[in-house]
Amino acid sequence: MSTARIGTLFVVATPIGNLGDLSARAGEVLAQADLVVAEDTRRTGQLLQHLGLHKAMSSCHKFSEARVMDALVARLLAGDDLALVTDGGTPALSDPGYRLVSAALDAGARSTPVPGPCAAVAALSATGFPADRFHFAGFLPSRSSARRKEIATLARQECSLVLYEAPHRLLACLEDLERGLGDRSAAICRELTKLHEEILRGKLSELRADISGRDRIRGEIVLVLAGADDQDDSGQARRDELEDLYEQALEAEDGDPKRAVRRVARDQQLPRAELRRILGL
Repeated sequence: MSTARIGTLFVVATPIGNLGDLSARAGEVLAQADLVVAEDTRRTGQLLQHLGLHKAMSSCHKFSEARVMDALVARLLAGDDLALVTDGGTPALSDPGYRLVSAALDAGARSTPVPGPCAAVAALSATGFPADRFHFAGFLPSRSSARRKEIATLARQECSLVLYEAPHRLLACLEDLERGLGDRSAAICRELTKLHEEILRGKLSELRADISGRDRIRGEIVLVLAGADDQDDSGQARRDELEDLYEQALEAEDGDPKRAVRRVARDQQLPRAELRRILGL
């Protein structure tokens, strides 16, 4: 008695810019798949056209993933092979995909990676920061207050930090990073592998000054920052600054430590719990 074949979900990494970075295996998988599941069918259509392929496609982006995955899983259970791609890079890494992969595995289908480009790894490899361990934080919150709170949780990470950011929020993000982490060494990686690729490296204050002097920032951006154990004396300088501010606040608040913490946290836009941790209170 034969068992019905169940299809495979291929998680295919695609170029983040230069189309020459598409692997031969990725091209073969895209050619052989019964359906290409794409974040943006128009953008993926351009890639398929470059490969000379005419394939059936289905859209699966962050707003539709939960809605369409049951139908896609049904295709897998019916024996179809699906190739999951995003607009560029590796699916599920700050891109749609993980819900579909999880649902496919739960249903008994097979999921297999077709590895390749990843903007976070590409940036880390080309900026000279320690890469034996790193913390990938994806996109920080767009709202400033939430972003500062998230940055405070990253301050204690001892390994290199890798973030994604939108061009129109880059300057505000750099300001919040400098405020929350101190003047660490960092790198801005913009338009990696594309015609106008740019990698800037320096202290956060230097990068912020460069960006603030530009009329407009375009392109996809990855930020890489030194970890807490690889930031020279900038972390200690930040602690010294906060300790001085706390002493001043204590005097202004008649020696009341709670009010002093509240004043410094408000003025420095830091969570009180994080300020207490830094000051050892």
